[in-house]
Amino acid sequence: MDGGFLASGDSFRCIANSYRVGCSTVAEIVDDVCDVIWTTLQPIYMKPPTEEMWNLTSEEFYNMWQFPNCLGSIDGKHVTIVCPPNSGSNYFCYLKKFSVVLMAIVGPHYNFLCIDVGGFGKNSDGGIFENSVTGRRFNNGTMNVPRPKLLPRTNDVTPHVLIGDEAFRLQAHVMKPFNQRVSRVDRRKEEYNKRLCRARRVVENAFGLLAQKWRIYFKPMHLKVSSAKKVIKATCVLHNYLRSKTCNTPYLQNMYFTTQQNNAMNNEYQNFETLQLSGDRVRTQFVNFFNGGSRI
Repeated sequence: MDGGFLASGDSFRCIANSYRVGCSTVAEIVDDVCDVIWTTLQPIYMKPPTEEMWNLTSEEFYNMWQFPNCLGSIDGKHVTIVCPPNSGSNYFCYLKKFSVVLMAIVGPHYNFLCIDVGGFGKNSDGGIFENSVTGRRFNNGTMNVPRPKLLPRTNDVTPHVLIGDEAFRLQAHVMKPFNQRVSRVDRRKEEYNKRLCRARRVVENAFGLLAQKWRIYFKPMHLKVSSAKKVIKATCVLHNYLRSKTCNTPYLQNMYFTTQQNNAMNNEYQNFETLQLSGDRVRTQFVNFFNGGSRI
């Protein structure tokens, strides 16, 4: 029953008539099953990130999308809901609809690495990320991010970064494209924008795959906000489960099932933490790399 609800997006009334049960019973079943799906699969298919997992992700991003030192692509998806009672304009977004935000960090194979569900639709993606648990952990250095390392074939020691669009604030650990007016007159910055946007689109593709598999995203969710959050979390972890079965890549197998922590450190970078790199400086290092500068 719950699988049919997620996959088809049928209303509770339609499902209740099909199974000859009450609508309230269907609602309780959907809530309970989504809870069980999340609690059972999340420790396996969306486990808390480790340094080893970030290293695997970074290697695959460079191999597949030619963007080094990348931990993931980040973006928010506005999931349409029916206006919650007494919510004012909290859930009314710029798309002229009511929504909750699925904020996700996505890996190179379109798998969800971290998600934050339930942000108000009126808020910007950048604000939602920075106020989320994941965003705060990135800012305070408790996200098990690997130590900075050299960009390939260069002398630039660069931190690992997330890549996002213009909605995010440029930081040492978050890269965004240059404004179009700036990049249009600078070939080097335009090349950086192309490389970043090509790698960043994996998050857009992941959202598309999620919606195509679980067609409940094709129409407004006639659910309470708490129930909508459970549905979103359940579909995201099911998405990861299906990706692990269909992709058949060593990367996903290692990421989901390896428990050994990688503690190898490079001595030549032991003092890097004392350097306070700005977002502009880190972005300049990537601009130089994509334009063949600072080569060994």
